[in-house]
Amino acid sequence: MEENTKIVPTHVSIIMDGNGRWAKARGLDRSAGHNKGAESLHVISEACRKAGVKYLSVFAFSEENWARSRDEVIHLMELMMEMMMAEKQTLIDNGIRFRVCGNRARLSEKFNAYVDEIEAVTAGNNDCTIIAFVSYSGKWDILQAAKKLALSCQGDPARIDALDYKDIDDALVTAGIPDPDLIIRTSGEQRLSNYLLWQGAYSEFYFTDVLWPDFREKEFFEALDAYAGRDRRYGKVK
Repeated sequence: MEENTKIVPTHVSIIMDGNGRWAKARGLDRSAGHNKGAESLHVISEACRKAGVKYLSVFAFSEENWARSRDEVIHLMELMMEMMMAEKQTLIDNGIRFRVCGNRARLSEKFNAYVDEIEAVTAGNNDCTIIAFVSYSGKWDILQAAKKLALSCQGDPARIDALDYKDIDDALVTAGIPDPDLIIRTSGEQRLSNYLLWQGAYSEFYFTDVLWPDFREKEFFEALDAYAGRDRRYGKVK
C-alpha cells in the first residue's frame, strides 16, 4: 500500500485474537503468546502513524476474560502496565494520546494509577489517539449508558421523549471518540465477541486467518487496502 494514495479510515479497531493458539502451536505457555502479541501492537501503532490513521483502538481485555485462570489474568495486567510505562515517552514524543475505556471499577488501584498517569501526560497530544479497551464489553457499555440516562430522566417524561441517538453516544465510555470505520479481527474467528456493539453498527469488517502475534505491517496494510475498496453506503443508495 502506498502511503496517502488511498482512502484511509479515521478509526481502526482491532480484536487481537490468537495469542494462545500461537503459543500452543509452538509448545509454549500462553504468556509467551501474549508477550509476542505485545510486539505486534507496537508495530501496528507505528503503522497507523505511517498510514495516517488518527485513532487506533484495541480489544485488550474483555469482561469475560476475568474468568480466565488467575495466573493468566495477572500476567496480562502486568504486561499491560509494563507496556504503558515502556511506551510513555514514545507516546509523548510522537504526539499520541492514550486512553483506556472499560469498567475500571474492576481494575486494581495500581493499574488505574498507571492509566491515570499516562492519560494525564498524553492528554494534550492530538496527532493520533490509541485506545485500549480493558475490562470492557459492548453489553456492559450499553447498560451503563442506559443507567446514566435513566438517572438523568427521573421524573421528567419530556426528557425521556427527547432522547435520541446522540444522547446514547454521549453516555457510552467512548464519548468523543469517532465510531470505528474498520474493525479487524485476527486468527480466523468471524464474530464481534461482545465488542463495540453500538459503535460498530456501520463499521466495515476485515477477518484474517493470521494469528495476532504474526500480524504485522504487511498484514495491516492489506487490511487498509481492502477497506479502500469498500463502498460504504450506510443503508442508503448512491
